[in-house]
Amino acid sequence: MSLRDILTGRHEVKGPAPDRLFAISTAYVTLQAEHEIEPVGTAAIVFQALATSEFEATLREMEEVVTATGGESATKVSRKDDAYGYSWMVLRNPDGAPSVEDLAVGINAVSGSIETAGHGERLLCAVFAFADARKRRIYFIYNYKRGFWYPFVPDADPAHPQQRSTERELQIKAQMSSELPMEPELERWFPLWGIPI
Repeated sequence: MSLRDILTGRHEVKGPAPDRLFAISTAYVTLQAEHEIEPVGTAAIVFQALATSEFEATLREMEEVVTATGGESATKVSRKDDAYGYSWMVLRNPDGAPSVEDLAVGINAVSGSIETAGHGERLLCAVFAFADARKRRIYFIYNYKRGFWYPFVPDADPAHPQQRSTERELQIKAQMSSELPMEPELERWFPLWGIPI
């Protein structure tokens, strides 16, 4: 199986239905039109890296595939490690380029490659960044092991760096439950602090 098969979606991933990730590709239209929540052109996949040459080669190869198409309008890829021992592969679309669909395809390509290499248990989540009319960040998080989405809204007040707006999250859940397969167990709505997107 080639990386092109993974990128074009001809590869089926075991576990939760892979099309659940792509629900964000249509849900964002409702977010924009009905709720004034706009994509900011960034997404990330979060995983626990392995210190092996094979795992690093898989990631490098996927970075090349994600950035290979599109020339100057290609999605930009970078890597960052956080304080909790997780790695973030960050995908950014250049200004004016198509956004959520391209990011979802890129995220799926990376996760599919990691799973095909036998490291699916290393995947934590995918994160897509949005902003509301007040420019407050809203993150939609896809949990790979559960196959569900949930919103995460950090408190915009810098005096409360690790507090979240639970009320706003529940409001978004009510608004978007028909568009996204939402995590039904609220205790699994894990906060992600220090999101680099």
